[in-house]
Amino acid sequence: MKTFTLSPANHCYLKTQISPRTKPLNTNLFQSSGHQYQKPSNKTRSIPFLTVQSAESSKSAVVENLNKPPLVVVGSANFDLFVEIDRPPKIGETVSAKTGQTLAGGKGANQAVCSGKLSYPTYFVGQVGEDAYGNLILDALKNGGVCVDNVRNVHGVPTGHAVVMLQSDGQNSIIIVGGANMSGWPERLSDEDLKIVKNAGIVLLQREIPDSVNIQVAKAAKSAGVMVILDAGGMDAPLPEELLNAVDMFSPNETELGRITGMPTEGYEQISQAALKCHKMGVKQVLVKLGSKGSALFVEGNNPINQPIIPAPRVVDTTGAGDTFTAAFAVALMEGKPIKDCMRFAAAAASLCIRVKGAIPGMPDRSSVVDLLHSI
Repeated sequence: MKTFTLSPANHCYLKTQISPRTKPLNTNLFQSSGHQYQKPSNKTRSIPFLTVQSAESSKSAVVENLNKPPLVVVGSANFDLFVEIDRPPKIGETVSAKTGQTLAGGKGANQAVCSGKLSYPTYFVGQVGEDAYGNLILDALKNGGVCVDNVRNVHGVPTGHAVVMLQSDGQNSIIIVGGANMSGWPERLSDEDLKIVKNAGIVLLQREIPDSVNIQVAKAAKSAGVMVILDAGGMDAPLPEELLNAVDMFSPNETELGRITGMPTEGYEQISQAALKCHKMGVKQVLVKLGSKGSALFVEGNNPINQPIIPAPRVVDTTGAGDTFTAAFAVALMEGKPIKDCMRFAAAAASLCIRVKGAIPGMPDRSSVVDLLHSI
């Protein structure tokens, strides 16, 4: 098996040593309370492994995860302009912000950094512009222990950005400008990018990059038996059937679930019916993020699994909480945890995220998540 090492500069160097894989990752199905749910594939293939050298990484966790295929995130990278306001402006109104701050973000970058800070080997495939904001994002990814060798600098296109309006209660509204996330992608992804995808344990996607890119990635992963989780966050355009049919797990929040299905999602029963419609649309596993009401996993033919939130003493900023939940869930799944433990691990990570301002600054390290779980 080929082995990769992530150097302190966060470049990935291929070693020529081939070693057998000592332990299969997972079977196609796993049991939880008598039910079956899909897990990452254990199909024998050449897997790139990463040794993550990061100040945030737990050495024991790195050693434990060394012989596991990486989590590969294909998605967006933004610089986020945070403005703190008492309330959003009305039409035609100007309001003053208390403070303003620029931070790295984007759903793809958020999820990659979360995985890296949880001491799991992580690749990020995405695009930034040839500007200072692109460097800001690359530095944030590197500091999070993420391999950035598959991040492209796009000439003549600015780095994607977002305006995050943060209210005093921690809730937010976000406006996204796609920039390099939406422009300049090659018509066909490179063989190197597709190789990384096919050699992953799990691939995470979001909808802040073109659907055509997501479809290429999802199909490549599916052809190699790699599990794909699609986060519904991003563009509000209809979800292509071709993409949904190539996805193993779909993860919307309740608003996104309602928009995509055209159904009301105000109560749990309505959410259940909307998840059932997703099953009919072609995706058999639907992981719904319910904000302050927790999360629920709906798998076709099985009873739902519900996970309440792990309350935070004070909610500072909910930006990135959903990305933290999705990435932490994927990490736990890769590590072979039972499904209920995966959801609990993800809930703990999200609880820690909302206690800090900013998505990436709020991403917790593994020891913090473990300590919180031990304390409750």
